[in-house]
Amino acid sequence: MTQEVSPIRAAIDELDGTFLFLEPAAMDAAIVGLVSGCGKEPVVCYDRDKVIQVLMEQDGMARDEAEEFFSFNIEGAHVGEGSPMFISTTNALLAFR
Repeated sequence: MTQEVSPIRAAIDELDGTFLFLEPAAMDAAIVGLVSGCGKEPVVCYDRDKVIQVLMEQDGMARDEAEEFFSFNIEGAHVGEGSPMFISTTNALLAFR
C-alpha cells in the first residue's frame, strides 16, 4: 500500500536540489521547512519534538524510549549530502525550564 505524498513533501520535491526525507511519511507532519547556511545547499528541517511525538504515536514508544531512538537512529544517522537537520523550538526549550 503506497501512501499519498504530503503537500509539503511535494512542494519541496518541486524545488531544485536533492532533499532527503525521514520515513515513514508520517514524519512529514514534523517538517518545518528548509534550512541553509553560507556555502551549503538547503536541507529539510524537522521539529525535533514533533519527530519524537510521531515515534510515540506510530510506534507506541514511551517518551524516553522515543528520545533515545531519535538520538541514536535518526539525529545521529548522517546519511551524507542532504541529511535532514532538526530544530528544538523555543517553546520546547522553555517547556524544560
